[in-house]
Amino acid sequence: MRKADIANEIFKQVGVSKNDAADIVELVLNLLKGVLQKGDAVKIAGFGNFVVRSKGARKGRNPRTGEEIGITPRRVVTFRPSQVFKKYVNS
Repeated sequence: MRKADIANEIFKQVGVSKNDAADIVELVLNLLKGVLQKGDAVKIAGFGNFVVRSKGARKGRNPRTGEEIGITPRRVVTFRPSQVFKKYVNS
């Protein structure tokens, strides 16, 4: 499912125009990105949690050459589904 598909479902179920539905989807996604960029967690009840984790520097290996390289520290976003969501997906 893509952003356009989500906007189309909002258009069908809520009754707003397609442009407004696309704007709503874009607004929600930008809001989530902004919160995560600040390093805060996003918790959606019955769905799951998006959390920003910091990963430290480490040594890696180029699989083609076997050469050892340094991997720089970075932040990554992880998603942890709620128990309700897991149960829904597995039923």
